[in-house]
Amino acid sequence: MPDTLNITDHSFTDCHALAKAFSERVAEQLREAIATRGQALLAVSGGSTPKHFFEQLSRQKLDWAKVSIALVDERWVPESSERSNARLVKSMLLQHEASAAQFIPLYANAPTPEAGLPAVKARVASLPFPFDVVILGMGGDGHTASFFPGGDRLSEALDLKSGLLVVPMRAKGAEEPRITFSLPALLDTHALYLHIEGDAKREVLNEARAGTGKGADYPVHAVLTQQRTPISVYWCP
Repeated sequence: MPDTLNITDHSFTDCHALAKAFSERVAEQLREAIATRGQALLAVSGGSTPKHFFEQLSRQKLDWAKVSIALVDERWVPESSERSNARLVKSMLLQHEASAAQFIPLYANAPTPEAGLPAVKARVASLPFPFDVVILGMGGDGHTASFFPGGDRLSEALDLKSGLLVVPMRAKGAEEPRITFSLPALLDTHALYLHIEGDAKREVLNEARAGTGKGADYPVHAVLTQQRTPISVYWCP
């Protein structure tokens, strides 16, 4: 593990205050990207944690028509499923001001992520890389994106020299098969965030940062200890 981790912490006592401050920060960075290169690329995570943040971000005033939004990872289910991250993004983020943004889904109409991989690769290859903002979440098992403990392609997904952009993933803790951007793809960003809520997840995060106990085996450990891209952690109880 490197002697010094490139991590900045932002802690809040109230999750609504976090959502407000975080949304204002991300909106500012999207505006800067649009001013600099005429467009912006944002990658977000699904799950229950970002709901307040999505609602706040959706009301930020900026030229959303110039923003492309992708998911960090996706469950291999159609948008009709309540488990779909795309469904969450469309219902919570692509509203109000942000309804003008372009959304690029990771799910393709194929029976498995392996079968849909060519279509997904072609779709994401057209994105205006690098990312301007990438927002990761984290599970209680130490997974982030679809980098799950015991994942069948975890080592490939975390390999900084793999050259892979997206990777299918299957793991016991994942329930459905998944599709995920690789770690090197997600690190190709101007701003990298980890958004977590709750004391239990903070304990997991602390273990992963220190590499103690199970911490070194948590996939998020690879994100926290890499030296390529600084990471900012936003946390509330």
